[in-house]
Amino acid sequence: MKTAAAADGSDVLRVLVSNVLMSNRNAQALLQLVATHRPHVLVTLESDHWWQEQLDSLKADYPFTTQCPLDNRYGMHVYSRLPLEESAVDFLVQDDVPSMQTRIRMPSGQVVQAHFLHPAPPSPTENDASSQRDAELLTVARRVAGAAAPVIVTGDLNDVAWSRTTRKFRKLSHLLDPRVGRGMFNTFHAGHWFLRWPLDHIFHSDHFTLRRMRRLPSIGSDHFPLLTELMLTPNPVSEQHALGEDV
Repeated sequence: MKTAAAADGSDVLRVLVSNVLMSNRNAQALLQLVATHRPHVLVTLESDHWWQEQLDSLKADYPFTTQCPLDNRYGMHVYSRLPLEESAVDFLVQDDVPSMQTRIRMPSGQVVQAHFLHPAPPSPTENDASSQRDAELLTVARRVAGAAAPVIVTGDLNDVAWSRTTRKFRKLSHLLDPRVGRGMFNTFHAGHWFLRWPLDHIFHSDHFTLRRMRRLPSIGSDHFPLLTELMLTPNPVSEQHALGEDV
């Protein structure tokens, strides 16, 4: 995808995604990052009722919220400075693993279709195979494929960027990965400097160009927060190509 230029458009969408680690109690570190970087949309994963109580202090500046506190490590919250419309919590594959979808109303009036995900990973204690995670990712990919409106999909996908499933998601959805050509942005494990993987992702339609992308400092979780700033352009950028297209 292209790097944004000042003339690309007037609508900026700054998104901060953070898997907070449910047992982590350093909410102040995340709140400080929000105060410093002023994202338009904050997405938290693994956030339970305790985290909701802490994050609700943002409501004066972030009045538009969608909340699903859970104590099973799959709670999810969205706090937005921009209006959210038609927000919904879905349980696409598993009854205790939510996802969210909404429509973000940009200052220009343009609407962005947004999906927030945290599918369960394959593990001996949860899923002995990756079928549930894969099913959720591909369900969302089919939902957004061919959408005329701008689209973003973000969250902790519990999968690396180069896996067969993530590549299939990109091909089906026709969404772009802003990391391509810019770096790995490894967000997990924050406590292991010698072994880290890119598990937190953001994908978007070709209505956007990239202003910046940053892995932010640790907040005490096993994931680093990820900050992405996108520029919404008046029309799709024809020079940008999704995975699998002829370039």
